[in-house]
Amino acid sequence: MTLSGYREEELVCNRASVLIHGGTEEDRRCWAQEAARHFDAELVEVRQAADLPTALRQRNGVVFIADAAKLGRDGQSHILRCLQMQEERPKVVVGLSGGAESALARGTLREDLHYRLHQAQVDLQREGLRDLLRRRWALQAEQLAIKAAAVKAAEELARAAAEARRPGSVTRTAPRQRKSSVASRKAAQRNAQPR
Repeated sequence: MTLSGYREEELVCNRASVLIHGGTEEDRRCWAQEAARHFDAELVEVRQAADLPTALRQRNGVVFIADAAKLGRDGQSHILRCLQMQEERPKVVVGLSGGAESALARGTLREDLHYRLHQAQVDLQREGLRDLLRRRWALQAEQLAIKAAAVKAAEELARAAAEARRPGSVTRTAPRQRKSSVASRKAAQRNAQPR
């Protein structure tokens, strides 16, 4: 069977809303956090249907729904309405604890919501994907730590420089050399060389 739709690495960095299923809730959350980092946005997590309308009204950002089945059909209708009607909307990451097909069969996932997101699905149970994601997240964590250390070092340098310029502080500078003494020294060196 050939897969249709977006690849996982495309979905994490484009604006398409996603249905992500399988794996643990923490795996799904980490995936949503990576998507939020791509857009330099805050991740908004929704666990109750009452919080959905407010979260979905944002124009940007990433909204993570840990398990859509727990929101019920009414909560899922809010998600569907947002995807169909809102022109400017956040990236919505809809999570499911089990597989999408089994949720459809049980009736815990709306068919119209599944249809709306059928081209943008990430199955964390796919062979090798969770290992690939964990390696990618470890590398990103390393890069973020290096970046944070560089920012901290730059802030400390700036703070030290500001401290040195503070009124009342003593700074020592090297005395300036006169141009004429430098030029005469160079001329003396040229004359001293044997011919």
